[in-house]
Amino acid sequence: MVVGACLLMPAQSHAFTIFGLTLWGEKDKAADAVDPVRYSIEFSAPGADKALKKILDASSLMLADKEKPVSGDLGVVVKAREDRERLVAALYEQSRYGGTVAITVGGTPLDALPPNPVFPRNAPVPVTITIDPGPEFTLGHVTLQGDAAGLDPATYDLVTGKPAGSLVILRAGNRMVDDLKKASHPLAAVVDRQVVADHENNRVDVTLRIAAGPVAPLGPVRVTGSKKVDGGFIARYSRLKPGQAYNPEDLRKANDRLRKLGVFSSVTIKQAEKLDANGAMPLTIDVSEGKFRYFGVGATYSTIDGAGLQGYWGHRNLFGEAESLRLEGSVSGIGENGGATDFNYSAGIIFTKPGFLLPSGTLEASLKAATLNTDSYDADTITGKLGYSYELNDYDTLSAATALEFARIDDAFGQNDYLTFSLPLEYARDTRDDKMNPKEGYKATLSMAPSYEFLGSNVFSNFEGSVSGYYGLGMEDRVVLAARLAAGTLFGTGELSDIPATRRFFSGGGGSVRGYSYQGISPRNSNDEATGGLSYMTASFEARIGITDTIGLVPFLDVGTVSTGHVPDFSDIRAGAGLGLRYATPFGPVRLDVALPLNPYPGGDKYGIYVGIGQSF
Repeated sequence: MVVGACLLMPAQSHAFTIFGLTLWGEKDKAADAVDPVRYSIEFSAPGADKALKKILDASSLMLADKEKPVSGDLGVVVKAREDRERLVAALYEQSRYGGTVAITVGGTPLDALPPNPVFPRNAPVPVTITIDPGPEFTLGHVTLQGDAAGLDPATYDLVTGKPAGSLVILRAGNRMVDDLKKASHPLAAVVDRQVVADHENNRVDVTLRIAAGPVAPLGPVRVTGSKKVDGGFIARYSRLKPGQAYNPEDLRKANDRLRKLGVFSSVTIKQAEKLDANGAMPLTIDVSEGKFRYFGVGATYSTIDGAGLQGYWGHRNLFGEAESLRLEGSVSGIGENGGATDFNYSAGIIFTKPGFLLPSGTLEASLKAATLNTDSYDADTITGKLGYSYELNDYDTLSAATALEFARIDDAFGQNDYLTFSLPLEYARDTRDDKMNPKEGYKATLSMAPSYEFLGSNVFSNFEGSVSGYYGLGMEDRVVLAARLAAGTLFGTGELSDIPATRRFFSGGGGSVRGYSYQGISPRNSNDEATGGLSYMTASFEARIGITDTIGLVPFLDVGTVSTGHVPDFSDIRAGAGLGLRYATPFGPVRLDVALPLNPYPGGDKYGIYVGIGQSF
């Protein structure tokens, strides 16, 4: 009955709102204003060029909010005054110190209005904004005083004859202070800033005086706000040590490092207003703890490999030092394989302890079981792993682990059991600006996994490397060129069949060559059965084009080959091409890719559709 009533609402009801959310139609903007008053606006800047006009238009809130009513007659005047301040500031930012902003409300100049104006309500209140931008001012004399006296103004973009935008002048002083703070002067500050406009010559003379203050190291580090996370651990994990040289960049990195633990809803690192008795700068790390328990679900879809569901539960602070315990499970291949017994299943438990032994070290232990059914092989595996990673610096990480895996595999060589002990080693360098949606930087990895298979007494090792790079073009990096290259080789003492299929090389799927099934690219035997190979190489190229702030298009090309030799011979190159759609969300872009195999296998799929979260690489 309720639904029927909603559907039978009269035509003049344009919107339906519940709990403050407009579910359909257009919300009545007047509902947000007390004593709503509407206004009309005439906005002009006859002396401005196209670029400046665009900047002024964007600076005017009256222009942007012209469809929104304000509260009362005085609300129109207050909004107009705020607009004048914003527009004057915009002119100064564009080096227009002689410009004027004239505003009338109801036909009366803004400054001539009474304290409590009353406007007729029979029509929107007319507002006119007329801007004379005036001439562009350039920098004249630049004088640096105090501890800035020895600095070169040109280093900070203060060059005589160049445009004298207000932001240029403000940023110059701030950059000087930042440079002095990086030199361990924590109390550095701008103590005097004089900007004098010469309207006769359209020049601006600037005087900046900087006080550096004393050189000081870091002092005691105090932690506040922690309840269940150990304060001593927080101070240690921040890597801010009393006695080390003061550098604001170290404070920023410590803030980021603590946030990435996932146990805090906020982190603020504050420095004292003055040095302590020992001439050091005391610090306070103020934290607010978030929820430690979490859970989530996810889904993926590919027309070739079917649908997949994932779920997980975790605890971020198991013993009080941000230890993480995560339980996860997934099922995939839904709709692609025959029935529930042919689906792919996985389950695992992962324990992570940050700051183990050293603040830069992380211990991870895991136990995972999986059932995998691919076009190339079927495998039931259970794997235990104990690993340690160490951050060499902000970009470089070394990791080492021990792993033991039991696998029962049915492939081109029949059904076989394998019990394999391995020592995975990896070096990674990551300079990407954003892990989920990078626009610049690169990520490179080198890895090896010396292994011993007990049941067949075989020794073998995988060697792999990959690099992906990103380069933004245009305004705000609206186009990002992305490329990835990966290669690997495998050496062993036995035959190909003595190596588990899970360690041989295959390619294909949403993470490598789109348009082909997962692990579907492989050398074949005389019965046209996939065997896997001893080497591979893949390459991917994408142009990530931003259409709007949230929607993007991605044409892409993937190429891959897998060979039976230790070096790829490129005798069988497979390629897929297609077009992707991206939709930006706070947790990363939602990805939809449609790919065509350019040289499909006989009887293979003619296209593939992939849905997931995050960029493809």
